Amino acid sequence: MAAILEDSAITRMARWLVELAPGEIPAHIGEIARHSLIDTLGVMTAGAMVPVSAHARALVGNSTGSTGPCGLAGTAQRSDARQAAMVNGVAAHALDFDDNCYAGFVHGSAVIVPAALAVAQQVDADGAALLAALVVGAECQYTLGLATANVLYQRGWWSSGVLGPVGACAAAARLLQLDAAQTAAALGLAVAGAAGLKACFGSDAKACLAGRAAEAGVSAALLAQAGASGPLDALEHRYGLASLFNEGHFDASVFDALGRRWTLEDPGLDVKRIPVCMSSHAAVDVVMDLVRQHGIAVDEIAAICCDVPPIVIANLIHDQPLTPQQAQFSMPFAIAAALLLDGPALAHLVPEVIGEPRLRALMTRVSMRSDGRWDDPVLRARAPEGACVELRLQDGRVLQGRRDAARGAAREPLSATQREAKFLACLHHGGINDEQGRQRLAQLEALSSLTQVRTLFPF
Repeated sequence: MAAILEDSAITRMARWLVELAPGEIPAHIGEIARHSLIDTLGVMTAGAMVPVSAHARALVGNSTGSTGPCGLAGTAQRSDARQAAMVNGVAAHALDFDDNCYAGFVHGSAVIVPAALAVAQQVDADGAALLAALVVGAECQYTLGLATANVLYQRGWWSSGVLGPVGACAAAARLLQLDAAQTAAALGLAVAGAAGLKACFGSDAKACLAGRAAEAGVSAALLAQAGASGPLDALEHRYGLASLFNEGHFDASVFDALGRRWTLEDPGLDVKRIPVCMSSHAAVDVVMDLVRQHGIAVDEIAAICCDVPPIVIANLIHDQPLTPQQAQFSMPFAIAAALLLDGPALAHLVPEVIGEPRLRALMTRVSMRSDGRWDDPVLRARAPEGACVELRLQDGRVLQGRRDAARGAAREPLSATQREAKFLACLHHGGINDEQGRQRLAQLEALSSLTQVRTLFPF
């Protein structure tokens, strides 16, 4: 048993993240991590305005530990690391505007960034240490995602809740400077308590689970620092994650590539340009490409038929959404808002817009199906949330288009101008003007030379 535990996936992750020197992180990988921090802080600031974020802050405000070194997005309130990770994790995912990674089909940054930021503020770390923690958190979480091959997500587990505590814990352990044994114990604790159901989609539970995953990772690291032990074989154990969540599938060989294959680069991060589930983005892009290319007016469209992978249909479950959360998981809403409002944008995620009669009428013309082409594993790997779209026009014409990935995906990243525009729009939504926003962006762009992460807040 000792030999098995010595070579378990958890102990291998622990050794790697403890032994990794900052100089071993390639510059372009650090740049990707910095971009993920900027994007996440932007959506976190906007998400802090959503009611569920206020609920999370109220929970902290009603506790005995409502002051501390760690900032809470959207307010001047401060707290300890565990509470800040929870509150900011809720805010980072409240608008579903945060990035994705297909290594695990997971919202990584919305969990890792709040956890790392909170611990970095608690220990008064500098920007370089925060950046390294973001990298190791991402690499541990996404490598675990590769090991599971997305089986758990297909089964209905919400991978951000299941895998997220691992990324959050790895980042926290790095910032706390835990040794390999403590880090392994922390990761074992994080895995042992991980959970999340896709039943959360379309409700406040989804954002709350992101916050809980961030908090769980930080708590696991702090418990290990205090001396608590964790199951080092929590991934491979007969009652462990692989067996219970993943139908026994677990490719431990991927951990051998830590530090050689960088998941932040391959498969990389998909950054959202619109604040709805990524499953709708490729179809929205196809529709808008066809409309612009052929000069089609909305009233000319009789029907919009989207042929998509089964996972897209499983995710986008609200054909006639009634709430902002449901609208974020609605293909008809995403496409109708794109056509009528040049969106969807943050300002459109309100009941008044969702209930607008012309928008709702157009939504009835949008449908989804999944034909046999998506049985091809090569195609599913190339286009996990792709779309083949038919626009059927009133005059009988049928226009067709296809996209394997949306604009903003790792293979087609947003430009620096587009990233800045998104960041400023998110901050504006959170009550911060463009001049202040650009000042904060400049501060984040110089993260490596930042001497105190605490100065990033209030944000």
